[in-house]
Amino acid sequence: MPHQLPPDSDWRNWVILGGRGAGKTRAGAEWVRTKVAEGARRLAIVGDTFDQAKEVMVFGESGIMSVYPPGGAPDWIATRRTLIWPNGAELRVFSAQDPEMLRGPQFDTAWVDELAKWRNGQSTWDMLQFCMRLGDSPQVCITTTPQNVPVLRDLLSDPATVQTHATTYANAANLAPSYLAQVTAKYGGTRLGRQELEGELLSDVAGAFWSLAQLDQLVVSDVPDLDRIVVAVDPPATSKSTSDECGIVVAGVARTGRDGARHVYVLEDASVSRATPNEWARAAISAMARHKADRIVAEVNQGGDMVKSTIHTLDPNAPFRAVHATRAKVARAEPVSALYEEGRVRHADRFVALHDQMALMSSDGYQGRGSPDRVDALVWAIHDLEIGRTANASAARIRSL
Repeated sequence: MPHQLPPDSDWRNWVILGGRGAGKTRAGAEWVRTKVAEGARRLAIVGDTFDQAKEVMVFGESGIMSVYPPGGAPDWIATRRTLIWPNGAELRVFSAQDPEMLRGPQFDTAWVDELAKWRNGQSTWDMLQFCMRLGDSPQVCITTTPQNVPVLRDLLSDPATVQTHATTYANAANLAPSYLAQVTAKYGGTRLGRQELEGELLSDVAGAFWSLAQLDQLVVSDVPDLDRIVVAVDPPATSKSTSDECGIVVAGVARTGRDGARHVYVLEDASVSRATPNEWARAAISAMARHKADRIVAEVNQGGDMVKSTIHTLDPNAPFRAVHATRAKVARAEPVSALYEEGRVRHADRFVALHDQMALMSSDGYQGRGSPDRVDALVWAIHDLEIGRTANASAARIRSL
C-alpha cells in the first residue's frame, strides 16, 4: 500500500505513522529485505525489549522471516542475536531497555519499531544516531503508533525526516471484521481512538491542567522508601457493559530532596473496565497487597455503604476510608495540578491511559468522552496523602489559637 512504500526523495529518517494493524511491521520488514537486496551490509533493528524485537520484528507474522520464500530467509544466530544473509549482510537485534548496547557498533541501515512507547526513547534514539555512520547515505525506518512524546515530535520536525501515514482501516482486508467492529464501537471518535486507530499525533488541549510533554518529564526509574501508600478508588455507578471504568490508582508519599519536602509518587494505574463490584473491589485489594498500602480510599457518592461493604466482603480487615465529593471534578483537580506545577509529584512509569485522561482535564472540564475515572482516583489519592493532610494540619493550628 502507498504508506508502506518509502518516499521517492532524499531522506535520512522515514517515519511510518499508523493505527494499530495498519501494516507498519510488514512495511518495515519489506524495507529491510529491499535494503539488503540493494547492498546494505550492516543493519540493526531496535524494539522496546529484545523479546518484542525478536518475536515481532524478526519472527512475527509480518516480520523479516515472513517476507522470504521457503529456504530463502537469512539464518538466525541466537547466541549473537543476529541474522546473517548468504551475501554477507548482518542484522543485529537491540532493545531500547539497554541504550548502552548501542555504543560501539556501526550500521548503514536500521529499523526502529514503536519508538513512541519506549521508556528510554530519547537516550536510545540518541545512541542509535551515533551508530549510523556507514555507507554513502545511512537510513532509518521508524514504524510507530503515534504518541505525543518529545522524541517523536523532534524527529518529525527534523528536515531530514519524511513520513507516511495510514489508519487501521487502510488494512481492513487483513483484519478480523469483529475486531474492527469492536474497537470502532468502543473507541471510535474518542481521543484514544484517534491515536490508536486513526494514527493521529494529538496535540494538547488548550488550558489543560497537564500536558503530555510535562507528564513524560515526571517519569522516574527509582522510587524512594515511602512513608505512606494508599489505593484510591473511583467506582462506577453501575456494572453494565456500557459503564464507566473503575479508576484505581496507587500512590505514596515520602520526604525527599535536600529541602526535605514531601513528594508524592504515583506507583500504578490499576483501573479496570466494565467490572462488577466484586471485580473492581478485588482489583483494589490486590493492588493494596502488591504495594503494601496502608489503606483503600474510595469515593462513595454513587455507591454509599455498598462500596465499603463490597470491599469488606472480600477482605474484612482491609483498612478503608470513605470520601465524599462536595466539589466539582475541576475544583478537586486544581490543587492537585498545583502540586505538579511545584514539582512535588512523580510517576513510576508512563501510565498511557491515565496520562491521556489527565491531558484532557482543563479549567473548562473534562474534554474527553465519558468520565475521567482514572484522574478522579489520582486526585483522591493525592488529596488523601498530601492536600487533605495539609488542610487538616492548618485547621488544627487555627483551632489551637
